[in-house]
Amino acid sequence: MNASSWALTDDLSLPVVVFLAIAAFATVVMLLVEVRRRERYGALIVLTGVMGVFLLVAAVARPVRVATRGSVVGPRVVVLVDSSRRLLLPADGSEIGAAGRTRRQVALDTVESLRAHFSDARLGVYGFGEGQPLPLPSDGTETSAELVTESDLVAALSHLSQSAAERPRAVVVVSDGRLSRPFDGADDVSLRQAVGALGVPIHTVRLVEDAPRDASVRGVRAAGAAVAHQELALTIEIGCSAGLDCGVVPVTVRELRHGVEPGVLAAGVAKVEDGVGKVELRITLDRAGARVVEVAIDAPEGDTIAENDSRTLTFSVARERVRILHIAGRPTYDVRELRRWLKSDESIDLVAFFILRTETDNPRVRSDDELALIPFPVDELFEEHLPSFDAVLLQDIDAVQYKLDPHLPRVARYVEAGGGLIMVGGPTAFGGGRYGGTALGRVVPVAIPDDPPAADTLEFVPEYTEAGRATPVLKALLSLFDGALPKMAGSNTLGPPRPGALVLWEHPNRRTRDGSKMPVLALGEAGDGRTIALGVDGTHQLGFSEFASRAAGRGYGALWDGLVGWLMRDPRYEAARIEVVGECIAGSPTRLRLTRLPGAKGDVELELDRLGKTSAPIVKKLTPPESGPVEIDVGALEAGGYTARARVGASPPTRQDFACERGGEAWSDSRPDANRLVRIAAVTGGVSVDQDDVAALPSPEPTTVAAERHVSPVLPPWAWSAMAALALGAHWVARRRGGLV
Repeated sequence: MNASSWALTDDLSLPVVVFLAIAAFATVVMLLVEVRRRERYGALIVLTGVMGVFLLVAAVARPVRVATRGSVVGPRVVVLVDSSRRLLLPADGSEIGAAGRTRRQVALDTVESLRAHFSDARLGVYGFGEGQPLPLPSDGTETSAELVTESDLVAALSHLSQSAAERPRAVVVVSDGRLSRPFDGADDVSLRQAVGALGVPIHTVRLVEDAPRDASVRGVRAAGAAVAHQELALTIEIGCSAGLDCGVVPVTVRELRHGVEPGVLAAGVAKVEDGVGKVELRITLDRAGARVVEVAIDAPEGDTIAENDSRTLTFSVARERVRILHIAGRPTYDVRELRRWLKSDESIDLVAFFILRTETDNPRVRSDDELALIPFPVDELFEEHLPSFDAVLLQDIDAVQYKLDPHLPRVARYVEAGGGLIMVGGPTAFGGGRYGGTALGRVVPVAIPDDPPAADTLEFVPEYTEAGRATPVLKALLSLFDGALPKMAGSNTLGPPRPGALVLWEHPNRRTRDGSKMPVLALGEAGDGRTIALGVDGTHQLGFSEFASRAAGRGYGALWDGLVGWLMRDPRYEAARIEVVGECIAGSPTRLRLTRLPGAKGDVELELDRLGKTSAPIVKKLTPPESGPVEIDVGALEAGGYTARARVGASPPTRQDFACERGGEAWSDSRPDANRLVRIAAVTGGVSVDQDDVAALPSPEPTTVAAERHVSPVLPPWAWSAMAALALGAHWVARRRGGLV
């Protein structure tokens, strides 16, 4: 392309040019006023005066001729394709998995039509979702794993406006209109401010016009944080579209648990009016940590998208105080020391019962009304109040004599549902308390023999196992006494550890039936809960004894801090932390990130199990790097809740529960929003079309790229000055003859 133009010399600033123009205009006006009543030589005076002013200005401004040689290229056009997982929904209202196309497939076909329509343009195709838009593969290699939850058009346009690259001449947005931003319901001014940062037309292509017949859980909002044992209000929004007759929709909230059926937390109905219904349900989560909750509806007949009839959510449940039920058979030194320690911890809410009078004791009174001691409320505790406790501590108490045995199946179910249990030794603990062969045997970490001897009275010093030295549970105790332990007067007879249990202390001399050293302190998990077996009643030696004086009595607190902390899943006593990288979406690859605590060494074994009925777990073993987190690929999972357990070396396993959804938040509202796309185009000067009419989109003007620019003066400065002098001389002569001088 060749072009020529005129310009003024480059050494004049804009204020000087403006001043010259104003001065010249004012001079001509004054000249016209001066000669308007002159009849002689008036025309000549004006002509010579105007010529003199023009030539004088030209002598100062020195006009130049600009010759440009350049080339023309196609305009830069950016296509933004919605990369939300929502576009995996059907485009024609059919069921998911049917023969029809998805909205994503329609979007990719639309991109090919845009490439053909803007063949003369420099087209850049990007996917937008969360944050910066990313280039869209042109070879069809994109997978659903690369899709996201959000459709943030505002963030994508903001990144384009701040980029150092060439600004596009137009933007084309391909979406179904159900955008995260700009928000629905914004007025035109707010909408223009949100999407107008580029200052160019934004054209929109509407992928879908009509909503499918769909009932869905559109939102679940919690009023405040989830705290164990406290009610949590959930506001659940139900949506129905395309005239689906919903009326009253039943809603159920369940907690997914390991190894058992889901527990119903609440149920209600939502009355749907104008396509929207809300219901508030109150739930109580009794266990702290990550808890997986399912919110589901009974969809009416005609619902075409069953996958959004439920939401599976992970709640992080905090604990205000640890509520512990402590039951002891008799007030021994060990019982008194443990009760004292539990009462001294402000974070523990303790309910304690000590059996001070048995049914065979003779108090020498005429009736029980004369006694200050109350009967042991065993039925009330275990039938009504058991779920309200975070942990149960059974210490040296006979299960049959004090009528605990009928409630032991309930205690086992309590543990499997997420509760904690500690069994502490003594003459009437474990086999001596007739716990062998009971339902409690399936949840404690060691087998409980039911044949004599139930205990051994010989003094001994427990030995740390490899796991005991590696676990954070006993780290503080190890550091206080450099791995030493005091003598303890006797031990209960315990069987071998259950599968998955971890022995921390063992007896140096006694053996189990299989010939291995007998466990003394063991940790285990059962269902969603944790259990501890301590087969001695001499841990008070860590608090007050000659041995304890070496650490000023701090050993007892160090031991029980670790045991109770591990039982309540305190992160300080876990060997590692597990978290999901990004989101867990069913059918897409899922990665877990494991971060080890300082000092945790050894190979990593990860076991992934589905919540609910027992199923075959996924097991991964790897050798992690010396430091830093490690990411573990667990493959594509099905929708539901999962438990991940990771063991680092010989340390006790760390557990994390998480939810995996089919579509998640992106599928909660399947309705398209074509009107929002129309308004975005209108406020930015663009055009909105449907996906079959992309040929109607206007093409921007080509972009000119200058390659060479040559500047030459029209006349040399002295020529302009000479002509200006001659013109002003002629003007002076004309004024003399006209009588103006």
